[in-house]
Amino acid sequence: MNFRNHKITRINENLFEIERQGQMRVNGRVYVTESMMNQLIKEAEPLQQIINVAHLPGIKKYSLAMPDIHWGYGFPIGGVAATDWNEGVISPGGVGYDINCGIRLASTNLSFNEIKEKIPELVKQLFRKIPTGIGGSDAIKKLSDTDLKNVMTKGAPWIIARGFGEQQDIPAIEESGNLEGADPEAISSRAKERGRTQLGTLGSGNHFLEIGRVDKLFDEETAGALGIFNDQITIMIHTGSRGFGYQICEDYLKVMGQAARKYKINLPDRQLVSAPIQSEEGRRYISAMAGAANFAWSNRQVITSLAKEVFLRVIGISEQQLNFRLVYDVSHNIAKKEKHLIDGQWETVCVHRKGATRAFGKDNTTLPEQFRKTGQPVLIPGDMGRYSFICIGTQKAEEETFGSTCHGAGRLLSRRQAKRIAGHRDLYKELADKDIVVQARGRATMAEEMPDAYKDVAEVVEIMHQSGISKKIARIKPLGVIKG
Repeated sequence: MNFRNHKITRINENLFEIERQGQMRVNGRVYVTESMMNQLIKEAEPLQQIINVAHLPGIKKYSLAMPDIHWGYGFPIGGVAATDWNEGVISPGGVGYDINCGIRLASTNLSFNEIKEKIPELVKQLFRKIPTGIGGSDAIKKLSDTDLKNVMTKGAPWIIARGFGEQQDIPAIEESGNLEGADPEAISSRAKERGRTQLGTLGSGNHFLEIGRVDKLFDEETAGALGIFNDQITIMIHTGSRGFGYQICEDYLKVMGQAARKYKINLPDRQLVSAPIQSEEGRRYISAMAGAANFAWSNRQVITSLAKEVFLRVIGISEQQLNFRLVYDVSHNIAKKEKHLIDGQWETVCVHRKGATRAFGKDNTTLPEQFRKTGQPVLIPGDMGRYSFICIGTQKAEEETFGSTCHGAGRLLSRRQAKRIAGHRDLYKELADKDIVVQARGRATMAEEMPDAYKDVAEVVEIMHQSGISKKIARIKPLGVIKG
């Protein structure tokens, strides 16, 4: 059913509801401003995807989208949907190809003036140390079968025990860096082969490592509790499970296509192919996805360790002086078993977050003790020319969005459009004029990822802040960036 046949109601300043019609099982909801909604109506496809997701068997409350919404595979990027754990389905389109693509933030004791002259050298050495680009490999030695199995089943804690990080990192990673239930037998040999050489690699597209400077505090008390201070130097890493997770998604889209026919699951978009969570196909996908999630957390952990090495070497200070510390690591593309209060009853659901971030509030007992007084940190990157934000989750998010918020700025332009608009612009110089040092694999990456290709993340973050879904804590401006 075309979205133009649906009534769209403005619930409040930043929330719109799409009326349930036909075979939709729930209403759709999208957190955007009026001008954003007008643009979405022109684009059509993202709103249609919200409606399509509302057809999933077992879906609860709403088919949701955050203000960074744009078209994706099956689900819109920025889409959130919770399905009943016993009666609902799991859809790889609600997770995405880059399983557990996510963001982590590390802090230091350094202030801007202490290292501003060394930013170019830091960027240069980070680019040398951390493999970037399509098929990047060999950051560390090729994983043996046993090592790869441990990465898949034990995740970041196993990598930390091998010397890549500190034990104190573990509670600062979503799910402590290990999603339970991973089964290597559910993962193809092709996926394993692709992942064997890619641990500790950044990849291409919108993945990056960024040296930043905290330039504004919105909540000094919470910032202090998270170890964040004004003018502080930080490191933000955005990457996922690389070719390993991509292949798992590719494999299971075929499996789910067959399963959808087998279980007579009729959906308005074939990209939403699904299987019952409790079916053999559903359980195997969840087990394979968990393996990819654990790979992604391990990948970001290795990159963090490599980045720390570079800082120590280039700046020439001790580990104590640097105080390189993981603030938090959040996932974007994942589906997880969670309990949420729905119509007054606690229910177990599978929360699909596709380009969306978990945002649990303070006092949530599933959070590590250190975050129960503040709420879960939420890391929202912008483009490489503006800024990123540290936020925290809220109880209201748990009530309205299954504990979810936005994950970034969201694209305004497709990669093809961005390259066309970039033309012969010298994007390196444009960023240098803003005192931002960038190294990337090529001009195409720079064009695809230029700031103009993205919404202003400040507006996206402000919508969720005003809505009470995630609260602003600090803003970070980029100083140096490496990209694939």
